[in-house]
Amino acid sequence: MTTPYTRRTVLQGAAAAGATAALAAPFVHGAYAAGQLRLGFWDHWVPGANDTLTKLCKDWGEKEKVDVQIDYITSQGDKLLLTGAAEAQARSGHDMLTFLAWAGAAQADALAPLDDVMGELIKVNGEVPEGITTVAKQNGHWIAVPAPVGSPTLPPCARIDYFKQYVALDLTQMYPAGAPPDKELADKWTWENFLLAAEKCHKGGHAFGMPIGVTNDSVAWCYAVLRAHGAQMTDTNGNITVKSDATRQVLEWFKKLVPFLPDGVFAWDDSSNNKALISGQAALIMNPPSAWAVAVRDARPVAEQLWTFPTPKGPKGRFDPAVPFFWGVWSFSKNIPAAKALLTHLCQRSSVEQTVAASHGYDIPQFAKLHDFKTWAIEEPPKGTIYNYPPRGDVQVVIPYGESPTKIANQIYAQATLPKMIAQCTQQGKTVEQAMDWAASELEGFSRG
Repeated sequence: MTTPYTRRTVLQGAAAAGATAALAAPFVHGAYAAGQLRLGFWDHWVPGANDTLTKLCKDWGEKEKVDVQIDYITSQGDKLLLTGAAEAQARSGHDMLTFLAWAGAAQADALAPLDDVMGELIKVNGEVPEGITTVAKQNGHWIAVPAPVGSPTLPPCARIDYFKQYVALDLTQMYPAGAPPDKELADKWTWENFLLAAEKCHKGGHAFGMPIGVTNDSVAWCYAVLRAHGAQMTDTNGNITVKSDATRQVLEWFKKLVPFLPDGVFAWDDSSNNKALISGQAALIMNPPSAWAVAVRDARPVAEQLWTFPTPKGPKGRFDPAVPFFWGVWSFSKNIPAAKALLTHLCQRSSVEQTVAASHGYDIPQFAKLHDFKTWAIEEPPKGTIYNYPPRGDVQVVIPYGESPTKIANQIYAQATLPKMIAQCTQQGKTVEQAMDWAASELEGFSRG
């Protein structure tokens, strides 16, 4: 994955009978209708995925007589995040913008409430996970819609052949397609055994491609390790809790792992792990199916050996890190009614099924009733390669630092505090205690900010 970053309603009561009911009310033409909408969407990693979203928007615009203008904004170099911050400050720019993780919550005061839109969507599409709601709902109001486009989780994607050769583990047997996991094998898929597999693949010349830099991928997968061991940066009240036995355990674990990773992972960006997998070098990365999709296009023999499956289990459970995207409408938009109507149209089941298919299953809709699309079962090669990508069974989906207050969580995420703490004691000669002291000092600054 590579990364990214909002009164009257025109919605009429949509019929909620059945999961396939049409969701969007007709757009009301009149003095406040038509006009123009400028949209800032995340530039999707999966080749061709943008085209389907563009068509959905343009077809809707033609029908509703709205001039829809779309900019696709990369998350590379934090361009999406910086765009949101600049537009909020200038109170000018797009009408609707994509926000990554905590970026929308950080701009809550500048976003239009979307309670009416979300009320209708939840009726038909089902509930949104608590961790996602924590971000999208601020001060009692929905300030953003969980975007069905570009909202991935980051479980492992690994080489079937390398794991058989070096780890003596058949990934397709542990997590088969179309069937429940092999309980005995899955129970042994722990973070401790992840270390053993990383060592064996490193010795075989195919290290795991695990970034530990100031990137979204780094923040996400490192948090999965933290959460699985019961550690946290702060509690729900913002009290600093990073200095704990659980955090010590996590940092000692990373000290064991780092020697088995490729050189330079502390400087990797969010495309580096994708490239390591597609080139045939890496035995495993933690990523959505974007790297696999590019491999299908550019390195099919590699794609034929890839299998996606849940994260390892720790003492406190098995957690897939989510990096959700949100669509928000700026309160200073000149066409809020049209933006709300388009949001509702894009979140209809029929629209979401198209965007999931266009992303080759990369996108994970956050609404409970939108996890049954056939895409995840039929994508290939190999057949069933991403069947286990949508979270199932004992997998819990978490957004990094969801246990912290919004203001602090946004800073921990944006500043990549956890990867930096790991670097302190694995690269910079600090002890584990000194690394935790450094993190505590950073967190104190976030609390005062």
